Amino acid sequence: MQQGPFQKPNDTTDNHGNESLHSTTTTAMPTIPAPPTPKNILPVQTGVKAQEEEQSSGMTIFFSLLVIGICIILVHLLIKFKLHFLPESVAVVSLGILMGGIIKIIEFQELANWKEEEMFRPNMFFLLILPPIIFESGYSLHKGNFFQNIGSITLFAVIGTIISAFIVGGGIYFLGQADVIYKMTMTDSFAFGSLISAVDPVATIAIFNALNVDPVLNMLVFGESILNDAVSIVLTNTAEGVFSHSDSSMVTGWETFIQALGNFLTMFFGSAALGTLTGVISALFLKHFDLRKTPSLEFGMMIIFAYIPYGLAEGIKLSGIMSILFAGIVMSHYTHHNLSPVTQILMQQTLRTVAFMCETCVFAFLGLSIFSFPHKFEMSFVIWCIVLVLLGRAVNIFPLSFLLNFFRDHKITPKMMFIMWFSGLRGAIPYALSLHLGLEPIEKRQLIGTTTIIIVLFTILLLGGGTMPLIRIMDIEDNSQSRRKNKKDINLSKTQKMGNTIEADHLSELTEEEYEAHIYQRQDLKGFMWLDAKYLNPFFTRRLTQEDLLHGRIQMKTLTNKWYEEVRQGPSGSEDEEDEAELL
Repeated sequence: MQQGPFQKPNDTTDNHGNESLHSTTTTAMPTIPAPPTPKNILPVQTGVKAQEEEQSSGMTIFFSLLVIGICIILVHLLIKFKLHFLPESVAVVSLGILMGGIIKIIEFQELANWKEEEMFRPNMFFLLILPPIIFESGYSLHKGNFFQNIGSITLFAVIGTIISAFIVGGGIYFLGQADVIYKMTMTDSFAFGSLISAVDPVATIAIFNALNVDPVLNMLVFGESILNDAVSIVLTNTAEGVFSHSDSSMVTGWETFIQALGNFLTMFFGSAALGTLTGVISALFLKHFDLRKTPSLEFGMMIIFAYIPYGLAEGIKLSGIMSILFAGIVMSHYTHHNLSPVTQILMQQTLRTVAFMCETCVFAFLGLSIFSFPHKFEMSFVIWCIVLVLLGRAVNIFPLSFLLNFFRDHKITPKMMFIMWFSGLRGAIPYALSLHLGLEPIEKRQLIGTTTIIIVLFTILLLGGGTMPLIRIMDIEDNSQSRRKNKKDINLSKTQKMGNTIEADHLSELTEEEYEAHIYQRQDLKGFMWLDAKYLNPFFTRRLTQEDLLHGRIQMKTLTNKWYEEVRQGPSGSEDEEDEAELL
């Protein structure tokens, strides 16, 4: 007799054995519960293999640092020769493509073999490179505009990203069913639609800063871009975890959808709550444990609190990116003001430097991947994916902006809607997620990876490269004299802007009396802003005394004088005060 799909070949024998066992255990000793299954431990390399792995890791580190060093020189040359119209991401990707071609020629001539070193490792990206980028983005947010527009930002980041993912994923699935493009399952289509919906905020913010747009609109796009990355990662993980493990013969479509929605909400809000909790704990810790007189210990605790939520969230199967983003926002809003002035500046500049190096590394390896990644190219699949990506971005931006204008005092004009649509560039996160997907067969994984690389390069090089012409067109259409006057001052260099500024609100230190007076002057605060200013901020931040302010000023002045004396006494120091005055 033919057996069913869930029936064991020795089903009757097992049942008979189970009955006999049950009858004997009634008079036997009580059953002892089975011990828990031991957790599998990854094997540790020893001996020759460990030495070979160490040498390979050393060469990978050397190659990565060499690439970053060359990219830093390139960015310096862009700033020195005032090539401000070219976004740094475009320049670094182009340099990566050039370096990849040179390495390919060297390998073809059999002069060296760099295949393993130039390969992009997704695990390294998610564990080491992405967390500093996301944390710095949350830490450098202008918190006032962010919390005032949290509703609009959440609508763009969550609902808009889901809309884009469904349009791209659904389009790929139905086109595949119609044999127009490569056929993919619903799971793979939705996973690809989710990962390709992650928008890179670097060139986007460069566009808006160059256009001198309203700061509220700038915050809408910046906040949406940052939250969008985390939402895209959560959606991709949800598609992988739910759809791939659900049995289509046992679970209906609605049950799968409800399960996916539950997993998404749990991961989204659970990760956000974990990051927020870590941020407020760090604020309370540094408020009651005064480490201001030992900046090294203070800075060390900040680094620990910055990375703890990522590791904990990944360990309990939540989203580390979402957790570390909210930890950065909360720590910047509360914890940062419990630090000494030295640690405040050190924290800002360290995060910016590390984030810049990580972003540069990713964009450079993105260019290198053209030659290092095994490709599978299908023209129809690539073209339709680009069309769906642009369509998904349009359906995201235009209807939601129109809807938000009913509730906003600052209206989003059609011109700004077009700029928001045009600036929906794809960056490092879709590329890393595409390599992280466990798709089978291998040709499907190669097709997704190749298509993702092409879309990312298309948006960065074509749309990012068209940034300057777009700005000039917008300036021509706008007869504003101020914008025509500042046309030559347009600067798309993120590094130069970050290096020339230290956020004033991050260095503000108010005593108890000054803070109370400041709150009474701000009678226009409403909702969460009023609650934060009245209760949350005084509870989580340390109100300084005049003695604390004096100690901070002395500490900063001492460091400045020490540096100035060392410069004057150095071999290149100048004793001519007239030259110094002229330079100043």
